[in-house]
Amino acid sequence: MIRKHAAATDTVRTVGTDDARVLAVAVREWERAQSLGEKHGWRNAQVSLLPPTGTIGLAMDCDTTGIEPDLALVKMKKMVGGSSMRIVNQTVPAALRALGYAEETVEAIVEYIAEHGHVIDAPGLRREHYEVFDCAIGERAISPMGHIRMMAAVQPFLSGAISKTVNMSTSATVEDVEQIYLEGWRLGLKALAIYRDNCKVGQPLSDLRGAKKSAVAVVRGDSAVDVAVAPSDEHRPVRRRLPKIRQSQTVSFTVGGAEGYLTAGSYPDDGLGEVFIKMSKQGSTLSGVMDAFAIAVSIALQHGVPLETYVRKFINMRFEPAGMTDDPDVRIAQSVMDYLFRRLALDYLPEQTRAELGVLSAQERARQLTGQYGGSGPADTAEVADAADAEAAGAAGIGAAPGATTGSVPVPVEAIHTHQVGVSAREVRAAMPREVPPGESMSAQNVVDAPLCFTCGVTMRPAGSCYVCEQCGSTSGCS
Repeated sequence: MIRKHAAATDTVRTVGTDDARVLAVAVREWERAQSLGEKHGWRNAQVSLLPPTGTIGLAMDCDTTGIEPDLALVKMKKMVGGSSMRIVNQTVPAALRALGYAEETVEAIVEYIAEHGHVIDAPGLRREHYEVFDCAIGERAISPMGHIRMMAAVQPFLSGAISKTVNMSTSATVEDVEQIYLEGWRLGLKALAIYRDNCKVGQPLSDLRGAKKSAVAVVRGDSAVDVAVAPSDEHRPVRRRLPKIRQSQTVSFTVGGAEGYLTAGSYPDDGLGEVFIKMSKQGSTLSGVMDAFAIAVSIALQHGVPLETYVRKFINMRFEPAGMTDDPDVRIAQSVMDYLFRRLALDYLPEQTRAELGVLSAQERARQLTGQYGGSGPADTAEVADAADAEAAGAAGIGAAPGATTGSVPVPVEAIHTHQVGVSAREVRAAMPREVPPGESMSAQNVVDAPLCFTCGVTMRPAGSCYVCEQCGSTSGCS
């Protein structure tokens, strides 16, 4: 292996006088290493290596890490605490002076690089010098094959593999990666590592172009290094504002003697977008609290919070003022919040969703109690009831004594002559009220706001304006 290292120096061709001196020293050292090894032997299997310098290179104030080209002229390095560090290449001014540029031109070019992150169209920089400042990524990036050929030039002098990354662009394909590995094998590389730009959610180093896309807020300090807050990768909701001219409706309400006004503005597709609540006099604590609450709800609705979520949280909330209202659909409210979100649910949520929440209008509640029957209006319903009562009385008391009781004998509904009123016996049976057997579960709207029994813990049912327990008979105090 040492003999191969020494033989590799014969293939090196120098360009200048300084290079020839360095090559002469390298040739003497390899010849000396070979002679000492043949005399004393070797303890290690490898004699020359290139260590990874991704971290220590920065600590040693190096602009590049070992054999790597500079990632970018202006880089953003993520720190452990979540912030990021701005790193500017410090050898650019020295390179410009070596190329013969005046000091004023050097300052203008450096300022341009600090702002844009590359040298393209920099003031005063000649185009033939662009390639001097080529980097691994960004504008005028070094091609992946350029990385491979550079590694192939160094590999004969290293006993082990080269710790270096072949940087590929974001648009690199599987075929491009395959071609890179094949070319590395042909040129005699012992190992090859590829990194495709932005293939991870967060990467340690990025160029200034990527940082600008992420809208990094840079905070300049007294030190030479600028610290910036790293952007967040999480997706945030976007506020959907209402048009300048939008439809709205205002509802006046009274809850337990407290008067107020509810104004709801909607989107063109009828979705709720804003809420205004006016209660008490201007400048009072209640008025200010309700205004702030309405603003918070409106902003949340415009950011995509469903109205159903608010309804689930705020209905059945209990505090004063509470009691009777002047709304025919919400006769009793346990608080102002309870009324407001019941009213909004009735106006903007579909009936199926409201049925699950136990929020129904007066008409919907009546329809659930009586049912919908085609061709039977109020007059027909009354006629059916009168006919049923007359038929039952006739079947039980025809020819009976004047003092005999009637109605004590049950009469089947099928005995009613339904053809006289045009309604079937099945419809009459369905329309007749029935008692709920003990233990049968109540509907959702009856138990959604019912408290638990203080005695046995069973869910109570409404009884007027109070609640009663069907298990032990306890009441909430007024029934």
